[in-house]
Amino acid sequence: MNRLSILDAPRGNGAALEAGKVVMLPRGGFTLLPTEEALRDPALLGGAKNISLSPDGKVKHTAASGDARDRLAALMARYADFATALVETIAPAYRGKLVRGRTSFRPAEIEGRKSTALADDTRLHVDAFPTMPMRGRRILRVFANVNPSAARVWNLGEDFAAVAERFISQITVKPDAWHALLAGLRITKARRSAYDDVMLGLHDRAKLDEAYQATCDKERVEFQPGSVWLCYTDQVMHAALKGQHALEQTFYLNPEDMEDPSTTPLAMLEKMMGRRLI
Repeated sequence: MNRLSILDAPRGNGAALEAGKVVMLPRGGFTLLPTEEALRDPALLGGAKNISLSPDGKVKHTAASGDARDRLAALMARYADFATALVETIAPAYRGKLVRGRTSFRPAEIEGRKSTALADDTRLHVDAFPTMPMRGRRILRVFANVNPSAARVWNLGEDFAAVAERFISQITVKPDAWHALLAGLRITKARRSAYDDVMLGLHDRAKLDEAYQATCDKERVEFQPGSVWLCYTDQVMHAALKGQHALEQTFYLNPEDMEDPSTTPLAMLEKMMGRRLI
């Protein structure tokens, strides 16, 4: 099993992304400026796993103030621009169609971090959000290892279709009235769909299944210092095992804006279940 597509330079490789590959550039081209080196400090975290920059420019989850806070914002904004240009080079068809989500800086070590099973990102999973419905939209993420001396280590799991086939019979799709109630009470940020129920079910079932986590096919990948990688994290089974000091940019993309919409989780799940999910 090889889930990596390795590039020596940014170039068109959108088909690999949409096929569920992780596209990696060992020499990614993003490095910290001398004025940003001091930001590699876990003490700057404000009680969360990541420091984040929202699309409206607000910095969240940091204990930094003053100049340090401004430098964090500038670093993440610079990375967001870098990630946008990279994606549009690798998948030119996405130009002008990407919706920029949150940018995050992750200065803390993953290994040894305590969390519940559902929040434990060292367990293989696909991304799905309990309170933020996607309604078929894709989740594309770009990562950069800005640690000067240590790799960021992931496991990559089996194909999305195999995961869906294993767990889909265990998932309950809630009535639309339930989705409306959650939205009306503002428990969710928008109205959920059957698609969101299935995707969150796949996320939860995989993470909670100890036998699956222990025995499923997986590939260990080490992203070395200076490398950049991107993938559809709603399609690629992944687990972040070890590493410190990384940047991440999230993008959203409508399935109809992809090069091949038949490769999306929405298309695969609707075919598998024989029904519309949004």
